[in-house]
Amino acid sequence: MTEQAFSLIPFPAPNTPDLAITGKISLCKNVLSLQYSLAGRVEDIFLPPVSTGPLRKDELWKTTCFEFFLAIKDHSPYWEFNLSPSGDWNVYHMDLYRRIGFREETLIQRLPFDFQVENSGYSLNVAVDLCPILTPEENVQAGIASIIQMKDGHETYWALLHPAPQADFHVRESFICSLQNIT
Repeated sequence: MTEQAFSLIPFPAPNTPDLAITGKISLCKNVLSLQYSLAGRVEDIFLPPVSTGPLRKDELWKTTCFEFFLAIKDHSPYWEFNLSPSGDWNVYHMDLYRRIGFREETLIQRLPFDFQVENSGYSLNVAVDLCPILTPEENVQAGIASIIQMKDGHETYWALLHPAPQADFHVRESFICSLQNIT
């Protein structure tokens, strides 16, 4: 298994919180594993209430949310995965940039993940079987991102790279993790 470490950077904005978002991503036997670690002044972060039964929900990005994007190299369609600290989740498929052919990805029926409050911060771990949407032979490109909402209401946008003049996680130039399946 090849594993890549990452560190997200905030989109330049006033009042960027003193945080660090790091993690690891890997792809083995068509299972994508992703770990986020959030450290720093986490006491200032707004966390949505924990869901009594995690559900597929829309608009999770309107508050603190961890996201990742997957695409097949040299192909236009891509997937957006949303993971809320509440336990709620969603997966979307798009044919082209931002909502062109936008729809829920119904081939993925569950997206179990673990969000933990720790002494020094927060962590989120997810392992998703990509077999419903990708074959093991595909060369996958990933973008990793997070929206962090503070208790005062302002949001900051974190990604591997911010190639656009505004915060936009859908820009394919930000899908900079290349993943090859280890079988």
